Amino acid sequence: MTSKAKTIAQTQTRTDLALLPVAFSILAGIMLLFASGYAQASVLHDAAHDQRHAMAFPCH
Repeated sequence: MTSKAKTIAQTQTRTDLALLPVAFSILAGIMLLFASGYAQASVLHDAAHDQRHAMAFPCH
């Protein structure tokens, strides 16, 4: 009986740990949307433009 309880507890802990990256990704996405909503258009353009250059992606 103790073995079953221990296995269930371990499974629950693994499930909780597996949800951490998902929760972090959702939180990061919401923060990016919030930040971009309040940023000026020129700031967003400059950031995207610099990122394209950093990745060697042609943008002109």
